[in-house]
Amino acid sequence: MTTRVALNLVYLVPGETGGMEVYARELLPRLAALPDLELVAIVSRRAAADGAAPWNDGTVQSVLAPVDARDRKQWVWGEQWHVPKLARWVRADLIHSLASTGPGRLAGGPPRVTTVHDLHYAVAPEAHFGLRGLGMRLLVPAAVRASRRVIADSQSTKDDVVAHIGTDAAAIDVVHLATTLPPEGAPVTPEPELRARLELGERPLLLSLAAKRPHKNVEGLIDALALLPAERRPLLVVPGYETEHEAALLERARERGVADVVRFPGWLSRADVEGLWRACAAHVFPSFYEGFGLPVLEAMARGVPGACSDRASMPEVAGDAALLFDPSEAATIATAIERLIGDEPLRALLRERGLARAATFSWERTARETARSYELALAAG
Repeated sequence: MTTRVALNLVYLVPGETGGMEVYARELLPRLAALPDLELVAIVSRRAAADGAAPWNDGTVQSVLAPVDARDRKQWVWGEQWHVPKLARWVRADLIHSLASTGPGRLAGGPPRVTTVHDLHYAVAPEAHFGLRGLGMRLLVPAAVRASRRVIADSQSTKDDVVAHIGTDAAAIDVVHLATTLPPEGAPVTPEPELRARLELGERPLLLSLAAKRPHKNVEGLIDALALLPAERRPLLVVPGYETEHEAALLERARERGVADVVRFPGWLSRADVEGLWRACAAHVFPSFYEGFGLPVLEAMARGVPGACSDRASMPEVAGDAALLFDPSEAATIATAIERLIGDEPLRALLRERGLARAATFSWERTARETARSYELALAAG
């Protein structure tokens, strides 16, 4: 018997939705390849304009919710009104909301499954600014309570949903994410070009794919660099879009006397980021809270030695394939950096372990376990 699933992608603005966009782009083709599933993506105007996306290229059917997802009010209206209405119109058996929010109980429509990526609003409230934080406090619990099943990216996130929303643990399925390496022959910026253009000098490179927001704890990395002898300091590279927190980070680097070994190059092309992965000596991820911590997995998949915070989901992702440290103690971060940069046998061991561990995560497995959540949701009716 075929199950028709309406996928709530109203939130998605191509190029602007980060990991939740990656989740949708990678998951949809794998779900579409499974037997007995028929998928209909409900997309906003901006997503509908992306002709190369799996919701537009014939991989799955799609219908338009006439909203602009950049406008938070329209996003919410789209989820509460258009998604249930369109799901009924396409005769969906189930609605799957992929981005932590979704139709509430009063919105009506088919049974629901909601993927919750994290509970930043409760555990790390500084991650969401202003009205967005307030909105998540209302919308995430409403979507969860309206759902027959909840998918959590990690056991850590599942525990948070139980603790902060009060959901029965038996109704939450842990389904890990995965990562996809660039295809063979994809462009990669050569290291000499990156060093010259981004003014990276000749020091070993320490890469951190951490957004410049308070809970990502880039401050901890800056403080750790200051504890290292000047002659042994690597150069820290933190790419990504500029935030209102960046000025404070730059000032902290100046105060600690390490501004000369800190670079915030802004948003980079995929070729540049892949070039940094190849050029870096190590990757360090000091976040205080993550629902999954995808950069930890991305480093392992590329054979890059890494270290990360010992909090939330990160130890669950890293296993024994990365060094763990207390993100609130700069000295422990500094020790991890020194070991990553200077201990070649350790680096080789972490490379080997990282590649092996990363191989256990796959989008095909994510899709199979997601489909199992659909089965359980429909059986609960």
